[in-house]
Amino acid sequence: MDRKVALITGAGSGIGRVTALALWEAGYSLVLAGRRENKLRETWSAASVDGDRALIVPTDASDRHAVVQLFAETKARFGRLDVLFNNAGVNAPAIPLDELSEAQWLNVVAVNLTGAFWCLQEAYKMMKAQRPQGGRIINNGSISAHVPRPHSAVYTATKHALTGLTKSTSLDGRAFNIACGQIDIGNARTEMSDRMQKRLESAALTPEPQMDARHVADAVVYMASLPLNANVLFMTVMANGMPYVGRG
Repeated sequence: MDRKVALITGAGSGIGRVTALALWEAGYSLVLAGRRENKLRETWSAASVDGDRALIVPTDASDRHAVVQLFAETKARFGRLDVLFNNAGVNAPAIPLDELSEAQWLNVVAVNLTGAFWCLQEAYKMMKAQRPQGGRIINNGSISAHVPRPHSAVYTATKHALTGLTKSTSLDGRAFNIACGQIDIGNARTEMSDRMQKRLESAALTPEPQMDARHVADAVVYMASLPLNANVLFMTVMANGMPYVGRG
């Protein structure tokens, strides 16, 4: 096949959807993964691309068997994988860490860290075995991979852990022409960020600056477009003026 193939987790909304549209525009064929099939189909419908350039696979990233099936279907349909955008993620309520329940902790870890690893591992296996060998893995780290928000212990912990996973994969992948990098995003305008803004307003706090999510998508396309002998290990894309550098 002449077209490169990319797989996006969390492709049914937010950053995942906007990035899918940008990658289609850049000429990729795409595998869309996420828990809600109707949302994945909405992403495909928004692109107006032919069915031969799209594969929809409803997938819970925290379910290892489902992830294995996702990559098996990708291989069966397209024969190879050039890019994984490891984007799926969830959060817990913004509550003090001593009030965080076991179920809330385990749910966020299962998706943001364990699920990200299952997807990365299957992509790594596929890229290592395919010919020509290699590919690119891009992890969605978040600004929380660097600094926490208040009452975000589990989310922050998983994103810090993802940074270590990115570094290890970048190192281990060298021998197999597998490049791994991470994009850390701050306040891209999505459904999730809009909910955060409403929480700030309800608490009589000043809403934070946001940016168009398309800027993130364009950055992912750039990272994906590099030859495999070059890599963006870490990139931060953030709304200028958001409370990060100097905390304000």
